[in-house]
Amino acid sequence: MRLGVNIDHIASIRQIRRATAPEPVFAAFLCEAAGADSIVVHLREDRRHIKERDLYLLKQVVETKLNLEMSLASDIVDVACDVCPPQVTLVPERRQELTTEGGLDVVGNRKRIGRVIDKLKRHNIMVSLFIDPVKYQIDECLKLRVKMVELHTGRYAEARTDSNKRSRLSELARAASYAHQRGMVVNAGHGLDYYNVPAVVKIKCIEELNIGYSIVCRAALVGLEQAVREMKELIRSHSCL
Repeated sequence: MRLGVNIDHIASIRQIRRATAPEPVFAAFLCEAAGADSIVVHLREDRRHIKERDLYLLKQVVETKLNLEMSLASDIVDVACDVCPPQVTLVPERRQELTTEGGLDVVGNRKRIGRVIDKLKRHNIMVSLFIDPVKYQIDECLKLRVKMVELHTGRYAEARTDSNKRSRLSELARAASYAHQRGMVVNAGHGLDYYNVPAVVKIKCIEELNIGYSIVCRAALVGLEQAVREMKELIRSHSCL
């Protein structure tokens, strides 16, 4: 199972002082050196952390894969089409939210999402949709001929009782299996950390986990390379079980 490292919160540290450091591009170097399989950034409409400059620099230097998370906003879509990252992940976005609060409602926004997908595909960009782990959203992705989805793991990560955790984990496993059986590449992410990730790693149909906040938090104590290596080792060791 692969690991994508989201480096948004390296830029968040920079924004606290509205300074020039730390540079996300340097964080990307360290993550790749430590074994990250892709670098993930979210260019938000309010530019609260990652900026266009970061994105253009990352496109030049990332040697693994650059995965751009983004909303359906037309100006963001235009930036993506200019940068042309290997992958774009379409996510919902609200200005007031601290972080992404749920999956993209593909059913309710099919036409608009379809137009964005078509535009990105014309620029040879692989498109993934960040969705809740439910069958009807996967079915809608299939209708749009999307070949990749990222399952929102937030409800599992936020579960507080053992029974709720098991229920949410089963939900993820069923959704991953359903999408995989229909020929889709299945990734997952949101709220995953060093304690809850081992159970998700055991879901065989998931190919990549995208993790950011917990790695940056760990990096504040042990350094970024060490934090990424520790997460890679967790994924490797539990994948063998």
